[in-house]
Amino acid sequence: MQIHPHSEFNHSRDRREQGLQKLLDRLVKTMQRDELVRQTTNQLRESLQVDRVVLYYFYEQWQGQVTFESLSSKEFSILGSTGPDSCFNDEYAALYLAGRVKAIADIELEPIESCHRDFLRNMQVRANLVVPILIPRGLWGLLAAHHCQGPHYWSPSDIEMMQTGAQTLATAPYILES
Repeated sequence: MQIHPHSEFNHSRDRREQGLQKLLDRLVKTMQRDELVRQTTNQLRESLQVDRVVLYYFYEQWQGQVTFESLSSKEFSILGSTGPDSCFNDEYAALYLAGRVKAIADIELEPIESCHRDFLRNMQVRANLVVPILIPRGLWGLLAAHHCQGPHYWSPSDIEMMQTGAQTLATAPYILES
């Protein structure tokens, strides 16, 4: 039996290169995903003429946070915010899993749970439009448009635009894989 020290070295180098290639591939997909989300939220905010459009991403069952935002002004930033744990429960999740779209022209006039109203007030939301981002394995996130400076009427075309944005995100290969 002969020992070939170089073959062990080459095998180790090949494993490192494969690992590095996987890391680079994952990084490229993440960058592509982030750019798509950034473009989508920016286009929606400009088209809807609202103060903020956010992506609320679920990292666990019904636990998530705002991972992207497009803002009309830095003062409206809520990046990193998490949802109201007691308000977003299985009942609400089931509605969004079924494709629920929620348009509220004025949170002060809408009959919503007080914890939801307080949550929205704390984020400076006066009007919001929320659509689910549904992928084959379930609810990936929520796309939400917020108007902070006053009430905002959501037209059918506004709702359709948000649904198209959510569908664009839901069908992107780098989101389906995340």
